[in-house]
Amino acid sequence: MNTEKIISPPSGYLAFSLFLILLALTVLGLAFKEIAAAAILGIINFVFVLPGLVIVNPNESKVLTLFGKYVGTVKHDGFFWVNPFTVKKKVSLRAFNLNGQQLKVNDKVGNPIEIAAVIVWRVKDTANAVFAVENYIQYVNIQSEAAVRHLANSFPYDNIEDETASITLRGGAEQVSVLLEKELNERLDRAGIEVLEARISHLAYSPEIAHTMLQRQQASAIISARRLIVEGAVGMVEMALARLSEKNIVNLDEERKAAMVSNLLVVLCGDRSVNPVVNTGTLYH
Repeated sequence: MNTEKIISPPSGYLAFSLFLILLALTVLGLAFKEIAAAAILGIINFVFVLPGLVIVNPNESKVLTLFGKYVGTVKHDGFFWVNPFTVKKKVSLRAFNLNGQQLKVNDKVGNPIEIAAVIVWRVKDTANAVFAVENYIQYVNIQSEAAVRHLANSFPYDNIEDETASITLRGGAEQVSVLLEKELNERLDRAGIEVLEARISHLAYSPEIAHTMLQRQQASAIISARRLIVEGAVGMVEMALARLSEKNIVNLDEERKAAMVSNLLVVLCGDRSVNPVVNTGTLYH
């Protein structure tokens, strides 16, 4: 691969002034019927002076090659004059946004998901961008898609099926973005491309399993909530029994304790309001 070489060619204003002078002399030669002299001046002007003028806009560059050999890159904006026989290829140094298409892939545990990413990139090495790959823009598109697919295959969508996973696509957005940016920089370094930012822009289960996975998530949430309610209810029952025993409010045998625990658990764990029942008798009659 070629190493980028930044050059600073001479100002183009002097060359443009020379072009105007030679153009005026050519016109005068034709006016005075000095055809040979006018032809020579015209050839010099339009073959050697004018083709060497080049304008470089801000955040752009010109990659110069002479007879198949890389000469250098002009990165400074301005008006310059270069060898008129060089081939000048414009390469933009601006940041590009790549809004990747939605890809249907399988996550680490095999669930089909839809994923897409937004990638911000720019050219950092113009020589590699022009000479190392055939088309650096197409190269970025293809390698970005491959990196997103590899990322999706490396992590589960969430912790439902893989509870031991430390990073998931849904829960570890920041970590996933850092890993995606790192992999893209490694893949695109060959083409002289630098990735400034990479983010997951779309993440969802595929339509054929989305409804089922939603029900599964809801069931998992309900189970977790019930587990928390039961743990809290058991703690409250233990506290109530301990306080009653501590204050000597009432002496409860094992059967009365069991009845009290049962009633408290029904009240605390039920998902509906409880209607009180006044017991005018005893537990034994």
